[in-house]
Formats: sequence, C-alpha cells, structure tokens
Amino acid sequence: MLGGYFSTGGDPAVHAAVERVAAGLQVTRRVELPAVEEARAAAFLITASEGGHLHLERLRARATDFDPGVVARLMAGAMVPAAWYLQAQKFRSWWREQVLPVFRSVDVLLAPATPVPATVLGQETMTIGGREMLVRPNLGLFTQPISFIGLPVVAAPLQSAAGPLPLGVQLIAAPWAETSLLRVARHLERTGICAAVPATLE
Repeated sequence: MLGGYFSTGGDPAVHAAVERVAAGLQVTRRVELPAVEEARAAAFLITASEGGHLHLERLRARATDFDPGVVARLMAGAMVPAAWYLQAQKFRSWWREQVLPVFRSVDVLLAPATPVPATVLGQETMTIGGREMLVRPNLGLFTQPISFIGLPVVAAPLQSAAGPLPLGVQLIAAPWAETSLLRVARHLERTGICAAVPATLE
C-alpha cells in the first residue's frame, strides 16, 4: 500500500476501500514515496502546458466548440512559462528514478484512484478534509503523480456502504508489468472484492 501522501487527503471511504482491497490480498506492507506533492505539481504543469499548446490553434479559431471551463484551463496551460515546463520535465526524470527501485521488492502498489467516490455528471465541487475543491483540476490528486512517469495502472471499482456511487482503487506496477496488474485485478473480481456494477437510471 502506498502510504504518506496517498493515505491522507481523501474521503475516509476512499481510504477504507484501499484497506479493504489490501485485506483481501493479505497485504500489510506500506511504502512511502518521496516528494509526491512536488510530483503532482510537476505533472499538473506538464499536462496543462502540453494540453494548452496542443489545442491552442483550435481555441483561437473555434473557442465556442469547447466547454467554457475547459477553455480557461487550456488557455492558462498555454501560458505556462517555458522555464517552468522545463524544470517540471527535469523533476519528472529525477522522480522516476526515485520510484522505479520500489519495484525491486514489490510487484504491485495499491492506492486510491480518486480522492472521493465517483462524482455525478455536472458536479463542479467536492469536499476533501473539510475543504471545498473544484472537481476537474483535483480529481487526479492520486493518479497524476503516477501516470506522468509512465507507470501502468488498473483502476479497480468497488462499492461502498458509504453511498451508491463506486470507489476506485488503483493497482500500480513497473513499466511493462501489466500482466501483474491484470492478474491481481482478476483475483479481486473473482473474490467479489471489486466489481463493476452497471449504473441505473432514476
């Protein structure tokens, strides 16, 4: 289980879900990664900058084709200073070197996939630790530090007594070790710990 940054800052039901999956896998070991908050910040800068530049010409020509909230984020990303972007890329390389050695002694890491249970369509804010936060820029609090260094992930859904909306646990492995993730995910499905329950219309 990933501890530290990944074991705080989310809805209690999300962290309980990780504990439930860990118990089902008989996992008790906790691993902490260094500088995760900085990794998330670097990931955010890189994603924002690359997304802004990718869509910049379309934004200039057809801004009304985009959701207004997306336009603001993409435009802000396009204005990220090049020096910040380059520094974030340097940090990305350094952080990858810090994380990869963890997989010398573990096959799969467990962490929350999102800081809250699934949000509903159109939901703009969520509450984490008593703080109201925007959903779009913050739903990736636990995934951005992982995905931006190229680690493969399987998000395993499970239901919670806390509410009708599913929770997600991310299973994380070393590059090219997807088979380990799929094997663990299949075990969780077979044992009934994780399941994708079809949504119902009310």
